[in-house]
Amino acid sequence: MRGAIMNVVDLWNTKKSPTLSFELFPARSEKGAHKLEGVIDDLAGLKPDFVSVTFGAGGSTRDGSRQLLDKLIHEKELDVIAYFAGYGLGPEDIVSVLNSYKDLGIETILVVRGDPPESADFTPHPDSMVHASDLLSFIGARYQFCMGATGYPEGHVEAESREKDLHYLTRKVAEGASYVITNYCYDNRYYFNFVDQCRSNGITVPLLPGVMPIYSIKMMNMLAKLCGATITEEIQNGLAALPTDDQEALEQFGIDLAIRQCRELLTKGVPGIHLYTMDRSRAALAIVGQLREEGLL
Repeated sequence: MRGAIMNVVDLWNTKKSPTLSFELFPARSEKGAHKLEGVIDDLAGLKPDFVSVTFGAGGSTRDGSRQLLDKLIHEKELDVIAYFAGYGLGPEDIVSVLNSYKDLGIETILVVRGDPPESADFTPHPDSMVHASDLLSFIGARYQFCMGATGYPEGHVEAESREKDLHYLTRKVAEGASYVITNYCYDNRYYFNFVDQCRSNGITVPLLPGVMPIYSIKMMNMLAKLCGATITEEIQNGLAALPTDDQEALEQFGIDLAIRQCRELLTKGVPGIHLYTMDRSRAALAIVGQLREEGLL
């Protein structure tokens, strides 16, 4: 039976074809939970190699993340990667969350600093850890998880420079990150340049590209600002040529763009494709269907 017991680096070392994976986040309402149930069924039908589950700022989705991981593992029999965002959490909270992951049988985690919660009432624990590299060191000394980190092909929005950001990634790997999942970019050249820079700086771990289909203009602009992703002139011109307020045409444009991105990535030998689903399934179904029809997945 599948579910949870997966070291993702071992998977890449043994699997002869690229991996397929999706990212989900816990629902924030009863209506959202009902919708997410259908999305999970759709995505599970694609038989992904694993699904990642996010962890809200300051532990805000701690219970929801654990419940979603439990569902994916025990009801859907899917392998998972559990995010862990440590911003503001003290050592006892960190240990509590990681022990709960152990109890679920989770073997692979993605360790990120996380962002400050939007709530004005949130006060970081005085012993919380400022950097993801600190978290990796803390966790690595106490657990046997396969740990990963995030990478930013266009540089983290808070980094002084891409060179400095790459230095931080080197530290994360030195502290135990054995794989990297990248932030999305709409121009694959950013990813390929990032890979070259990592290899030149001695980072040899797998670098899994994240791909974000365009779901709406509003979401695209909001996420691009938040994540530092460049909206290319090609995309701007393509969107401008679409019929006004035609959501179906917009979604198809996003699907076609993601297919082209994934096709190029896969033909150039990436370890897999990680789709940021935003808890939606239509785009993923179309993208994966086309890539499989072409024999790329």
